[in-house]
Amino acid sequence: MSKKTSAISGFYRLSIPERLDKLREFANLTDEDIATLETFGALDAATADRMIENVVGSYAFPLGMATNFQINGQDYLIPMALEEPSVVAAASNAAGMTREQGGFTASTTDPVMIGQIQVADIPDLKVAQKSILEQKENLLRVANAQDPVLVKFGGGARDLQVRRLDTMMGPMLIVHLLVDARDAMGANAVNTMCEMLAPLLEDLTKGKVYLRILSNLAVNRLARAEATFPVKALGGAKAVEGILKAYAFAQADPYRCATHNKGIMNGIDAVLLATGQDFRAVEAGAHTYAATREGGYQSLTHYEKTAEGDLHGSIELPMAVGLVGGATRTHPVARLCVKILGVKTANELAQIIASVGLAQNLAALRALSQEGIQKGHMKLHARNVAVAAGAFDDEVDQVAQKMITEKRVRFDRAQEILAELRKKTT
Repeated sequence: MSKKTSAISGFYRLSIPERLDKLREFANLTDEDIATLETFGALDAATADRMIENVVGSYAFPLGMATNFQINGQDYLIPMALEEPSVVAAASNAAGMTREQGGFTASTTDPVMIGQIQVADIPDLKVAQKSILEQKENLLRVANAQDPVLVKFGGGARDLQVRRLDTMMGPMLIVHLLVDARDAMGANAVNTMCEMLAPLLEDLTKGKVYLRILSNLAVNRLARAEATFPVKALGGAKAVEGILKAYAFAQADPYRCATHNKGIMNGIDAVLLATGQDFRAVEAGAHTYAATREGGYQSLTHYEKTAEGDLHGSIELPMAVGLVGGATRTHPVARLCVKILGVKTANELAQIIASVGLAQNLAALRALSQEGIQKGHMKLHARNVAVAAGAFDDEVDQVAQKMITEKRVRFDRAQEILAELRKKTT
């Protein structure tokens, strides 16, 4: 028997059926396995093959709709794509609490992204920095010449900043190009501008440019949302106190804060994924932003009790999203999700996503500080475990309910219960 190898020359040149044949041989896949991969769903094979390399299939997430959201006076049904139980229900529930207080109020700064150009091996950093700043206007003109369409719509390179950075490889100058990306996420436009400026900066500094690329720490492109959650809807004064204690725990302890902010991103990532955004970029920016706060890694949300005893919550984080280009335009389901939202600008989308993050966090803190996260989560998780164990139709609810009653939501127990059920019916 020959040894398997993943070194398949020219895999990318093969058609999708040919790639599937190679995959079948490598992993001993069955006809049923291949049929699963061949089911592309709404994302057809040709489109998928243009989106990434070495395509053999597509991977579908459940798509749910979060209800009850009212943001800046407008109602939204919000698409969320993810696999984790209880997230959509939790966001919807928290959003419902805000409606009698007017829902969420959200805002954004201008959609300004940062492009970084790293200049090293500079003979005189002070002279180099002075030379760059003296040529700022010319450098901005060169940058804007790379994307006249963006400039036409009110965007483009806005400013150029220079800072000295001392590193393990010696001192460097880092040039920040600030670009208003308008309704695009901005990566392609910013990277193109930075690459065009690289040789000019080498001439000005007598140094060597290495990296020239967008930063995902979009501190100039922030999304904010706030809302008031009535004490009665939360379950009373003790519930408010419990949420504030949970928030204080996150602020004081990075181990808790990592999970606290992950809960925020449960909601945010689900909307990002549904609308075809670069969720990895937003994740990186969010956690880095949380780590730049005074006192170390901090919560992206803030909570305080109002004079009336209600809970006021707010959130602030970088939100680099776009409606132009990328999967947002390519993926048919992403296009449909944008249509369902009815958003017209990237800023509006960012405001929606920030509101979902706040709602998700509030719901998680409320559950954690009261009955615990598992009560609601396990009801949905138990169904998934039952299905994984092989349950069908009515069997799913029966197996799930018994596991919940026993407080033993495990795959092996689901198999045992299922076997007992089927034994009774034979």
